[in-house]
Order: sequence, then C-alpha cells, then structure tokens
Amino acid sequence: MIETAASRIPRPVGGFIGVTLLVLLAGAALMAPWLAPGDPLDMVWRPLTPPFTDARYPLGTDQLGRDILAEMLHGARVSMTVGATAAAAAICVGILIGTLAGFSARWLDETLMRVTEAFQTVPTFLLALALVSVLGASATNVVVAIGISSWPPTARLVRAEVLRLRGADYVDAARIAGRPPLAIAFAEVLPGALQPVIALIGVTVGEAILVESALAFLGLSDPNRVSWGGMLANGRALIRTDPALVILPGIAIALSVLAVSLSGDALARRLGLTGR
Repeated sequence: MIETAASRIPRPVGGFIGVTLLVLLAGAALMAPWLAPGDPLDMVWRPLTPPFTDARYPLGTDQLGRDILAEMLHGARVSMTVGATAAAAAICVGILIGTLAGFSARWLDETLMRVTEAFQTVPTFLLALALVSVLGASATNVVVAIGISSWPPTARLVRAEVLRLRGADYVDAARIAGRPPLAIAFAEVLPGALQPVIALIGVTVGEAILVESALAFLGLSDPNRVSWGGMLANGRALIRTDPALVILPGIAIALSVLAVSLSGDALARRLGLTGR
C-alpha cells in the first residue's frame, strides 16, 4: 500500500522527499543517544501526559511514564538498523544462490530454483514468524529470520542476469584462459549482474522494516530494546483514550518505508534501471 502511494508521487519530487526523509530518520537514529540520553525505558514523569503539553516531554509520556520522544528516537535505531541489516543479509543470500544457480550445471540450477520456489510459497512474514518462534525473541534472530525469508526475489533476478551474461565474449575468454568456474562466476559475471539488484533494495529494506515491526508488535523482538512495533503493541489497549501512543509509532513506520521506497526508486531511475 505504501509502495503504491509512493508510485503516485511525481518522480523528481518523490526522489527529493525520499532522500530527505531517509536522511532525517537516519540522523535521528544516529543521534538518539545525544538527543535522548539515558535509558528510554526509564519512567521519567507521570503517566499518559498528552503530547505538546510539557516542554520537557514534547510528545508526552506513555502509560508507564516513559518519554515517548526518547522511545521514538531509540526505536528508530532498532527498527531501521534491524530492517537494513536483515535486508542486506537477504540480498547477500539471494546473490549467492542466484549466481550459483545461473552459472552451474542444469541439475544444480533446477535444485536451487525448486528450493527458491518452495520458500516463495510461504509468505515472508509467516516464515519469519515461524523462525523467530523457534529461534527465540532477539534482534539477532529477527535479522536471521527476515534474511532467510526474504532472499528469493533477489536470487531469481540475479539468476536471470547471470544466464544472460554467461555467454558473453569476455566470459568465454576467461574460460579459455583456464580460470576456475567459480572465479568466472563471481569475478567476471556477477559484477555485471548486480546493477538490476539496486532496483530491489528499496523494496527489500521497506519489507524488512515492516516485518520487524510486525514481529515486535507480537512480542517477538528483544524485550530490552525499544522498537516502533513494540510501541504499537504497548499502546493498542489505549487507542481510544490516548491514540497518540499508536499514531506516532505508526507514522514513523510508514515514513521509514516510504523513505526507503522513494529513495530506492530514485536511485534505480538515476542508474537507468527503470523507465518509470
């Protein structure tokens, strides 16, 4: 839904908005220890202080008296870091599988593609949910779960590009020179196959942020760290009386996904990878 809304924004405006939002969110995440020092889980004031009524706590406090602004800033560090790291892991796994499938013998290609299709039959979130339930609730396990469940699209794209490039003249020259097949695949073919993957970065990172937030909402994230999904879960019981507890982290999640989607789309257009 967020990606659909992003696609309706004019291209130059969308790129500017995406990069600006991404810089602001990344800056807030990096500066969180200085902008909101101390533990964001500490109870600092009376509970349920409304937003914009106390200069010390501009966004108010939650039901336990914790500073919502501090939680938002530190939550940005967790949600965006976990999302970006998980997306990077998924892309790396996809590149590895896709390169091996596209440059290997037919039987290995068929085997790897059947495994890829098996992963794609299960929705990303459900697979990540199952993995975290088995591995345990921690930031590391969330990264592993999202990485394992999100790699198939990258693998299929890289495989298609490797199949297209494996018959190129420079690849034949490397074979004649006696270079090992794996060296040819990863040193000669893969660099030319990576460019289209850039178009997937924004989508992959955005999906990872959403999955991490959903897992945190269900209590399957590190309980000792603040995340936007966890804030949603904590505030849902008070959505009628204190909607800011849900609205603020919800807006943060939507803006972060919009930012990476618009930025990724702008980068892909900049490199000539899409005609939109």
